[in-house]
Amino acid sequence: MSAPACRLYLMTPPRLEDPAGFALRLEAALSAGDVAALQVRLKGASEAEITEAVRVLGPIARAHDVALILNDDPELAARLDCDGVHVGQSDTPYAQARRLMGRDRIVGVTCHDSRHLAMEAAEQGADYVAFGAFFPTSTKEAPTRAEPEVLTLWQESMETPCVAIGGITAENARGLAGAGADFIAVSAGVWSHPAGEAEAVRALNAAIAQGLADRQTAHGV
Repeated sequence: MSAPACRLYLMTPPRLEDPAGFALRLEAALSAGDVAALQVRLKGASEAEITEAVRVLGPIARAHDVALILNDDPELAARLDCDGVHVGQSDTPYAQARRLMGRDRIVGVTCHDSRHLAMEAAEQGADYVAFGAFFPTSTKEAPTRAEPEVLTLWQESMETPCVAIGGITAENARGLAGAGADFIAVSAGVWSHPAGEAEAVRALNAAIAQGLADRQTAHGV
């Protein structure tokens, strides 16, 4: 029996002063290696700014077969024809998000370090649950710190995919992929990489591959 796959899940920086300029960087990142999803996560931005970002970045994501996820706002995500929405514990409740998005689009839920919250979300029908933060992060203030063990326990007992998030870079992604993450969510680890976003994506995919090899070894595959 082979170990499940693990893929990269990109998030935008929390602010985009120039979506058109960032589009060139996104194209470079998505051309450099496997990416499953792009979350447009613009904290404090106006609806007009978010709409413009989705308008500019959405076609690039879809050209690379990358799911376009909007953070926090399922009503706007549905209106902008995004592929999905990601909601936190203090955002729109899952049931309302699902009503707004419909059955065929993605709804992911932040669950911090709590398997209980994750099980509740999974039982309601969430498409994925997100655990974190695993490492210190400058992108947002993380209320909890998760340990890799939560990924292993989740992978052993549940079928709903899990996302690891929070301070992840090419240097620390291997352990999370090995522990059982189905997706590795990264923001600053790509956009602030000293060698650029393309090299960051290549390095992250290499780290994920190493983590999956570790997982297979641990399972005697």
